Amino acid sequence: MPASSSAVEWSPHGLTRIPFTVYRDADIYAREQRTIFRGDTWNYLCLESELPDTGDYKTSFVGDAPVIVVRDADGEIYAFENRCSHRGALICLEKAGKAAKDFQCVYHAWTYDRQGNLKAVAFESGVNGSGGMSAEFCKEDHHPRKLRVAIFCGLVFGSFSDTVDPFEEYLGEEICARIERVMGRAVEVIGRFTQALPNNWKLYYENVKDSYHASLLHLFFTTFRLNRLSQRGGIIVSECGAHHVSYSIVDDDDGSSGPNAYRDQSLRSEQTGYQLADQSLLQGFKEFNDGITLQILSVFPGFVLQQIQNCLAIRQVLPRGVDRTDLHWTYIGYRSDTPAQRDMRLRQANLVGPAGFVSMEDGAVGGFVQRGIAATEQQQAVVEMGGQETASTASRATEAAVRGFWKRYRSLMGV
Repeated sequence: MPASSSAVEWSPHGLTRIPFTVYRDADIYAREQRTIFRGDTWNYLCLESELPDTGDYKTSFVGDAPVIVVRDADGEIYAFENRCSHRGALICLEKAGKAAKDFQCVYHAWTYDRQGNLKAVAFESGVNGSGGMSAEFCKEDHHPRKLRVAIFCGLVFGSFSDTVDPFEEYLGEEICARIERVMGRAVEVIGRFTQALPNNWKLYYENVKDSYHASLLHLFFTTFRLNRLSQRGGIIVSECGAHHVSYSIVDDDDGSSGPNAYRDQSLRSEQTGYQLADQSLLQGFKEFNDGITLQILSVFPGFVLQQIQNCLAIRQVLPRGVDRTDLHWTYIGYRSDTPAQRDMRLRQANLVGPAGFVSMEDGAVGGFVQRGIAATEQQQAVVEMGGQETASTASRATEAAVRGFWKRYRSLMGV
């Protein structure tokens, strides 16, 4: 059972010690929903290209709050809570579709326009002169909560906050530039998965920001030299700590650490002897002119943009309880792709997806941690690789971006 509410004791070591209680406490989880996801943050909702025409809609989430995202006749995209203001039922039951004119709740047929305004109440005036709503009832006072919407490089974000910074200021110049690098061309969806994770959402999001683990946990990366800490690359951490980029460049050799850097430490990736029957999975094609073959980017609190070789994907991290998380994968390609390029993206998606040679480990290891900390009380995680700071660095043998996450988390949570 999740821990009950308790006073979390944060270490004087600052960002290098994380109380395991924060992954287990039900009251902390509820507070995160209010303070982080529905607070001063921007949350990924969908791709603009998924709503090309008037009436096109998609249902999404901000934390555990269901939302509707829809394009209206004025060409703008609107987002509002997927909750009927009458009795609280979901307004929209489908994942996506087209609202020809409006949305109508199936429970009592209350009707909302595409901007989330309550437009009609069934039998508002009663039947045969009796019943109906009171004379004081005003439809304008009853609509689901509306979100601010920001669109950047075809990505649609929403916020319940009226005070959150404008989106590009929220990201900062370096993160904006790295998003533009991948999303600067017209994209289309080429595949989707939903992955159920048996762990707290923060464990997965830390994992995304943890460049230290990638070539240790993922044997495929190291065995086939797709990602090693000895390769050129670096970590970018935004000033507030919230967002990050990790990137690497495949070299002909392993760089200054030498080709035996992993073997000398008896790491399991050097003991396997694994080989691929189909070597074409590793071939790919040159995508960008900067030589970067792997880039993982995160926008706090739940957005991930992935470029691993030619596999491009968006991951949406959605809390589903203290020890449950849904990870929504949206694979993308460029509209300008040739048939051969599209085929390669789909082939590599089998490598990087939730059942692939890489990401299946991420789906499992969070559960290992959740199970491992089940009996902890005052024990803490150690996040000291690379020092105590949250600054950008050329080294990926660091947990600077993980500390950056906790810097922003603690600021928002007031702890």
